[in-house]
Amino acid sequence: MRLFSKVWLTCIIFCISFPGYSSEPTIREIEQDLKVFSTPIASSLKDGIKKRDINRLKNAEIKALAKSMHDQSYSFDFRLATYNAYLHPATLGELLKIGRGYSNYENMTGIYLPLGRHIVLVDNIAAGSKVSLVIPNWNRRAPEGVEPSRDPNGWGIAKSTFSLQNGVNIIDVTDWDGLAYIYYYSDDPEKETEIEVHFVNARVNGYFDIEKHTSEEWKKFLDNAVYTVFDARGRHIQVAYPVEAFKKYAYDRGIELISNYDSLVHRQHRFLGLIKYDRVPQNRILARVNYNYYMFRDGDGVAYMGDNPGYAMNLVVDPERVIKGDPCWGFSHEVGHVHQLNPFFHWGGLGEVSNNVYTMYVTTSFGNQSRISAQENYKKARTSIIEGGISYLQDEDVFNRLVPFWQLQLYFSGMGKYPDFYPDLHEAFRNQELLPGESGGRRGNNLVAEYQLNFVKEACRISSTDLTDFFEKWGFFWVGEFEVNDYGRFNYNMTQKMVDEAKKEIKAMNLPKPKTDITTLED
Repeated sequence: MRLFSKVWLTCIIFCISFPGYSSEPTIREIEQDLKVFSTPIASSLKDGIKKRDINRLKNAEIKALAKSMHDQSYSFDFRLATYNAYLHPATLGELLKIGRGYSNYENMTGIYLPLGRHIVLVDNIAAGSKVSLVIPNWNRRAPEGVEPSRDPNGWGIAKSTFSLQNGVNIIDVTDWDGLAYIYYYSDDPEKETEIEVHFVNARVNGYFDIEKHTSEEWKKFLDNAVYTVFDARGRHIQVAYPVEAFKKYAYDRGIELISNYDSLVHRQHRFLGLIKYDRVPQNRILARVNYNYYMFRDGDGVAYMGDNPGYAMNLVVDPERVIKGDPCWGFSHEVGHVHQLNPFFHWGGLGEVSNNVYTMYVTTSFGNQSRISAQENYKKARTSIIEGGISYLQDEDVFNRLVPFWQLQLYFSGMGKYPDFYPDLHEAFRNQELLPGESGGRRGNNLVAEYQLNFVKEACRISSTDLTDFFEKWGFFWVGEFEVNDYGRFNYNMTQKMVDEAKKEIKAMNLPKPKTDITTLED
């Protein structure tokens, strides 16, 4: 027993003092070892460094890095890269009046970090700038036995965040493994520096960039992925979907898939006037897998379910399907939620309406049949609203509410009266200030009627057309009070005085009335 204790004690002492062994390497130790490299991020060895110099290094990770660089077997691909700042999504939302929804994960790294400690070297973060490393849990699921849509943790992204500084960063991954992203956002990204980041000896998952990579590289990335989810990005979209879904539905068609996504978003940009007015953001919209609900939009972008039952991957990962029928509608619908103008075209009651104006534009521009035509919503809406003498907001069918807004597109663009009606209208709204009594653009609060009349007057002004009769028939001047339940409760309160004043303003514009009864138009 005494001999065993002595041997055990000797082993402990040996293990602690053994060169290169350290269960918790310190930054100071690593900094000492980094002196064999010529740059702060260890991009090359100093001239004249020999194997014996490398063998003296204490930190095992740095020693392994130096050895592989010395024998020229180290790959810097994805491990060492530069990153630039993006406009903060909240700031972008304020500029475009669209709220949150653009990506918080722009700077994908292609690096997979398993549980454990990792060395990350960083250089050129400017004083006052804040940069983080983020690891989202793309595989998060509801607790066992809990119905996914009722997950007590919600449907959002769970993530681990690590603040980065110039020099050595020790990243201790304890909660979940995952892909790494550099969170680098600013209110003025043009003034930020380009930073360098080196993930020492990290495992590479890779990512696909449509502006850099080929179809063969797409397949190679998928075949060599070490994590269950793979990143890809286009000019307007980035996706984080399961590798197996990509292999099953788009193995030979990665460029086609991302191009179709870009085209879907590009068409909404066009309809919103972002192209015409040079407002297309450098930021992208994130489309990701989730395991809680079929399809939804939140402050991190749009999400599509990855498991049976009710999964959506077969709809949104197949490049042929995503521009046709229901899949095209579903993808455009969720992206449309990101682009709704708060509150100028997103007042209470339009939560599932104004985004579908964008969706109608995208789907029909791809040659798909008009959904409101296929569902006979024109007839239903005229019967319910016009003949019923109610406000369009009192019709519980959101597709019936959609009809008047789409008829404006049919008249001005479809009939060639004013093709840029909606692009110009959106730009006008972006340049407006919130109405008196509004706070923070929260979808009109209790100013539903006020924003509705604002839309009516601006539509007349922009189009140089007196649309009073059209809006009258659809109940935009309906006088009275009611509550609108639309992801929250909103009070509609229209007085005769408000109506009279609005009509007086329109009359003073001295505009011609349309020669066509726009309420009769259909696709």
